[in-house]
Amino acid sequence: MSDTVKLSDFKFDGLSRDKIDDLSTLDAQDKETLIMSGVDVEDANRSGSFLQMDHSNVHCKSNDPGVEILDIKDAIEKYDGLTEYRWKLIDKDKDEYTRNTAANTHGGYFIRTKPGAKIEKPVQSCLFLKADQVGQNVHNIVVVEENSELHIITGCSVAHGTTSGAHFGISEFYVKKGGKLTFTMVHNWGSNVSVRPRSAGVVEEGGVLLNNYILMKPVKDLQMYPSITLKGEGARARFNSVVVAPEGSHLDMGNRVVMDAPDTRCEIIARTISTGGTIINRGHIGANHVPSRGHLECQGLILGEGRIWAIPELDGCLEGVELSHEASVGKIAQDEIEYLMARGLDEDEATSTIVRGFLNTDVMGLPAKLQKEVDRQIDELQKHGAM
Repeated sequence: MSDTVKLSDFKFDGLSRDKIDDLSTLDAQDKETLIMSGVDVEDANRSGSFLQMDHSNVHCKSNDPGVEILDIKDAIEKYDGLTEYRWKLIDKDKDEYTRNTAANTHGGYFIRTKPGAKIEKPVQSCLFLKADQVGQNVHNIVVVEENSELHIITGCSVAHGTTSGAHFGISEFYVKKGGKLTFTMVHNWGSNVSVRPRSAGVVEEGGVLLNNYILMKPVKDLQMYPSITLKGEGARARFNSVVVAPEGSHLDMGNRVVMDAPDTRCEIIARTISTGGTIINRGHIGANHVPSRGHLECQGLILGEGRIWAIPELDGCLEGVELSHEASVGKIAQDEIEYLMARGLDEDEATSTIVRGFLNTDVMGLPAKLQKEVDRQIDELQKHGAM
């Protein structure tokens, strides 16, 4: 399958939307879609919200004085072009998608904490395709200042009834000295939507980046490979991914971490299930200093038909680096099913129990409402026989 999206198939102009002051006033179907993408439409348990609908920022608000949330265009105007951060980690000429986004940016968010601020409630954002055949270009920048902490939940989705679309998202992350960013992304696309995120980040001395990624709904094709550089001594990064690919979905995805300072550590943990779709699961850890320690784990489960490629890469160039990986692709072991059946479960119940354990998201530290929605999506997949 070609990884090229034909830009001429989509509308990149003329799909502006009116402002929405209160997310709870959205229609019932849109609210349900946003909720399943991790968005709290009541806004009660969030430190701020951002909603991009097609080509317009329709809602942007901070509820905490410790965090600034702006539409990227407003941030560019306010901060003289954002030259310190914008297009510093990603080359705007990387490919046709970055060039198109640079030339015609519809929106995106700029989120920045104040130094030392501990933002207790998550900030939420949603990049939403409402119209049919829409092409959406966004550029997001996140800056976690020194010794501050922030959790962002970003949900990407299409409206009920939207048959096709394309999303191109540029994201640049800056975690300053002693800062901590937890970034949870929930993709809730559609079976005829093409998605091309381009993401990169830098973590400075003593900084921490925790990245969670959840995809359980069909998507036509997705290609993403975020790259994080641990640039300061003692920097840490961890990626957790839980992914399901139904029939018709083609996913080329993974994570890359470069440990470019001493005493750095990283983990990349991916759990993937194909129920008929194709998954190319890439992972790369590079170590340029000692001591450094990295672990890469790619576990794939095929239920019925489908295909999974696990491609782990370790790159060490100095004596003393510690890099390891585990990779497996297969089916549910019969002895595991028989073990549970011997304890009173039928075969379907045993299979569902194993799959639920495989897709465990407890380690992600999700807010209770989002965890509930993730559990509901797993239940829906099981109910409709996708597992």
